Amino acid sequence: MSEAPEVLAVENLTKHFPVRTGILGRTVGHVRAADGVSFRIRRGETLGIVGESGSGKSTVGKAVLRLFDVTAGTIRLHGTDITHLTGRALREMRQRMQMVFQDPYASLNPRLSAGDIIMEPLENFTPLTRTERRERAAGLLDRVGLRRDALGRYPHEFSGGQRQRLGVARALAVNPSLIVADEPVSALDVSVQAQVLNLLIRLQRELDLAYLFISHDLAVVEHISHRVGVMYLGKIVEIADKSTLFESPRHPYTEALLAAVPTPDPTLKRERVILSGDIPSPSHPPSGCRFHTRCPYAEARCRSEVPALRQVAPGHDVACHLRGVSSLGSGTAGDPRRPASRG
Repeated sequence: MSEAPEVLAVENLTKHFPVRTGILGRTVGHVRAADGVSFRIRRGETLGIVGESGSGKSTVGKAVLRLFDVTAGTIRLHGTDITHLTGRALREMRQRMQMVFQDPYASLNPRLSAGDIIMEPLENFTPLTRTERRERAAGLLDRVGLRRDALGRYPHEFSGGQRQRLGVARALAVNPSLIVADEPVSALDVSVQAQVLNLLIRLQRELDLAYLFISHDLAVVEHISHRVGVMYLGKIVEIADKSTLFESPRHPYTEALLAAVPTPDPTLKRERVILSGDIPSPSHPPSGCRFHTRCPYAEARCRSEVPALRQVAPGHDVACHLRGVSSLGSGTAGDPRRPASRG
């Protein structure tokens, strides 16, 4: 069976934000929000991106959508290089990629009705008449689990979960092939999160969508993703299919993240991986491996040489000098729902 066609290809994506000071706005440094990020997403696939706050995952999502210019690297959508597109050319490509935002209220215009919110992108990108746009908006409300008579209601009249469904309907309005979902359920009650996640999964199956799903919640990422990339200080340190990454993490940072996940079973014991210190500033990242200041296995080489992201198994890439060739235990954390043991 042939592989699904590639929707998004990101190569060496880099985004440095200048740090300015004084009346003249003199540049005194840069925040290295994303530093050489590479990944690919195929049709019908979800790539989850996880990491601590400040790891650069949201910057990657916004860069993919070309919400700002990138410092270096290449972004290809359906094989077309969109890295430096401007004007009409960029506008045409933006119809094929949409975003679901974190805050389901702040991302909706409170002065527009639900119907107008969905019809706005249709007005911008399609030649449909208002009657046709309204009928499509009603159909999209049906598709995301809202009633058609909600077309005339305003955002404040919806619950949080309903508002996020409305945001999803807006994203679907122009038939995109790629959706970037940036923490789309983090502002919702836990009971509602699963409903929205299952909606996204169903829509992906029906419409063959590609998702770039950004979250700090490992349980959420495990539920929805096919592959998972772990980011630390602007770099992807490990990327693999979901089951491999959760059962056999190879990077020490991934192990620490999985070990920190609470377990609902009080009788379940597993070894904790304690990280020392705080995450360094992205404006002054450490030399060599950026994780070496907190890594329990760091050696002299880690402090001076930047580890390349290389394949350690089919579909499993790790950026670690010690784990890149031979594992120190092939996953000391393992599945957060099962006991872990040292290899």
